[in-house]
Order: sequence, then C-alpha cells, then structure tokens
Amino acid sequence: MNFLKNISTGQLSDAELVNAYKKTGESVYISTLYQRYMDLVFGVSLKYLKDTEKSKDAVMEIYQQLLHKLQLHEVNNFRGWLHVLARNYCLMQLRNPRNRDTVALDGNFMQSAEPAHLENGAFEKEENLVQLEGCIEALPAVQKETIKMFFLQQKCYKEIAEATGHDWNKVRSYIQNGKRNLKLCMEQKMYTMPD
Repeated sequence: MNFLKNISTGQLSDAELVNAYKKTGESVYISTLYQRYMDLVFGVSLKYLKDTEKSKDAVMEIYQQLLHKLQLHEVNNFRGWLHVLARNYCLMQLRNPRNRDTVALDGNFMQSAEPAHLENGAFEKEENLVQLEGCIEALPAVQKETIKMFFLQQKCYKEIAEATGHDWNKVRSYIQNGKRNLKLCMEQKMYTMPD
C-alpha cells in the first residue's frame, strides 16, 4: 500500500480517492477530495441555512459525517452524493427544534383572553337552528310542506308540484311566502325556545 502514498493525491480521480480511503482508512484521501468540493458544500449550506457562520460549521460537520458514511456506502458519483449529503444535513438542522427561532407572544396581541369565544359562536348557531326549526313548524301547513321539500329535500318547483299536486305558480308562491314568514319569525324571535 505504500505505492499509494507516493502518488500525488491531487492527480487522482474522485473514484480513486474514495477507493483509496476505503482501503486504507487514511483521511488524507478524503481531505484532498473534500477540498475539491468545499465550495459546493458551503453553497448548499448557505442556500438552506441562510447564515454564513452556520454554513461554515456545516462544512466541518459534513466532513466529519463524510469520514464515517463513505465507509458504509457505495459511491459512484461523489459530487452528486456529497450534494445530497449536504442537503440532507441542512434539512435535518432546520427540522431540529433547537435551531428554530421562536417568538413569545404577549397576551395583549390576542383578540380575547377568553378561549371560549369560539364555543359561544357555535352555541349561538345551535340556538339559531333550533329557532329556525321552530319557525318552520309554525308556518301554515302548505308553506311548511313546500319549504321542507325545497330546502331540506332540495327538490325543484316542478318536483314539488308533481309530489303535492299544486300548480307550479302556487308552489312558487308558497315557497316565497314561507321564506318571508321565516325571515320575519327569525328577526322578531316570534318563536321562543323551550326551556
């Protein structure tokens, strides 16, 4: 193996340097190889981390990982493989909770200190639905029947006319009057909810 030490490492291809490192375990081969692509690793790190100092640290950390991972993986295209290694390292750094910037929000920025304000809105909707059901039941029988068919069963005027035997214009009139009566009932709160 001494003949490899006599060859200038700068003249060896990427694949030859990787193979020499795998055979000997001497880091001089990887150092030479890594120096060829340090600018690439720094550029990838800067793209993802967006911080010069963190990117410099990443270049050193990726070199340490490289020494270990090259022994485990079969690498045919070192440049491409190193690019992926650098990208994955940066993504892991970004996912790490220690590296995330967090901002504490003051309670003054909240719309309401009460978390229940959403629940109150849901309660109000439920009250309106109950009131609407009561108003529908309070309609005259023909209006109630056509309103239920039109809105709840989603039938068209023609289908309602066929089902009830009423003229198409009568059906339209019942629905229009029923809607107006429902609106008045809801606005005036004529229907009171049972306790």
